[in-house]
Amino acid sequence: MSATTPHGSQAVDDLRVETNTAPPPSSDASLSELISRLGNDVTTLFRQEVELAKIEIKGEAVTAAKASGMFAAAGVAGFVTLLLLAFAAAWGLAEVMPAGLAFLIVGVVFGSAAAALAMAGKKRFETVDLTPHATIETMQQNKQVLTDRKSA
Repeated sequence: MSATTPHGSQAVDDLRVETNTAPPPSSDASLSELISRLGNDVTTLFRQEVELAKIEIKGEAVTAAKASGMFAAAGVAGFVTLLLLAFAAAWGLAEVMPAGLAFLIVGVVFGSAAAALAMAGKKRFETVDLTPHATIETMQQNKQVLTDRKSA
């Protein structure tokens, strides 16, 4: 087993290792003991799958939160910049051209900058994947094991 998953989570691998810790049933165990053990194993398996999904989704949620923060900060910075520098630039240009044209030019420049920031934030959001791939993989493996046991 690898040291980390594709998402870099050692906790996911540690959780997978724990799924195979139950001792094999002895040949002289009663039916009620086997059913009890099966119930406990299914409960443990379900809890571990839920924990695996939480771990996997948490990593992507952190990435999404960081992207959201960057997007919000870009919006605030763009707004403050627009307010402070737009007036200064427009009044500076108004010294050599009509004031209306100067303000229009400055507005287009700052609008372009805001659009670039918005596209960068959108691009960062597109990299977020909240699908719990490791959980889906282990659930498919569990299904296959149960299917194989049922047919045996």
